[in-house]
Amino acid sequence: SALVRRFGMNGLQPGHITLRLRGSAGQSLGAFAVQGLKIEVLGDANDYVGKGMSGGSISIFPPEGVHYVASRGAIIGNTCLYGASGGQLFAAGQAGERFAVRNSGADAVVEGLGDHGCEYMTGGTVVVLGPVGENFAAGMTGGISIVLDLRETLKKKTNFEHVELLSLIEPECDSYKNVLIELLDAHIKNTNSPQAKKIRNNLAHYLDYFMVVVPKTTGHIATEVTPLRIVK
Repeated sequence: SALVRRFGMNGLQPGHITLRLRGSAGQSLGAFAVQGLKIEVLGDANDYVGKGMSGGSISIFPPEGVHYVASRGAIIGNTCLYGASGGQLFAAGQAGERFAVRNSGADAVVEGLGDHGCEYMTGGTVVVLGPVGENFAAGMTGGISIVLDLRETLKKKTNFEHVELLSLIEPECDSYKNVLIELLDAHIKNTNSPQAKKIRNNLAHYLDYFMVVVPKTTGHIATEVTPLRIVK
């Protein structure tokens, strides 16, 4: 609120103020973040990361040399990116339940999700570099999600009332492929994610396993993808 009162909603250039944090963040890290604010967390965070954010960037990643595979464990909690309308979230690990519920414009990369991901989403782009939980994309009427479906379980996990699945290798998905590459590169730059690096360096192999979740009203019209504005 202090930033908005002094500079307005869009008065700062992206990344003007950077907060570098170390350890475990509590509830609502970066809630209601606005353009100009960049938050980096070397550690993990609890629920509601990026709730209601309209701009800015949040990156969460584990320390180097951890004795576990970061992409297989949770790094942020439940209901993250709830009601967000802009900005970016990069998490080098998995998120809990109800990720990006009612997201209307934020872009995000995570490496796995719990149940009810992208529920009631109306805008934005969510890239998931890992498995998703039950009831994925329920009530999703806008935006897109690109999911790495190595286990080929996405079809069983998705709620098809409002969405359909497209394979990223289909010709009509070329625009979505460009979106994936752009967000992968941003994720690597912001989190140094080993999982993202492995995928990016072997993209030709992994492309066969990426699926695009789109609202039925969007259908196969890949030209409707909104150009991304990635914070450098």
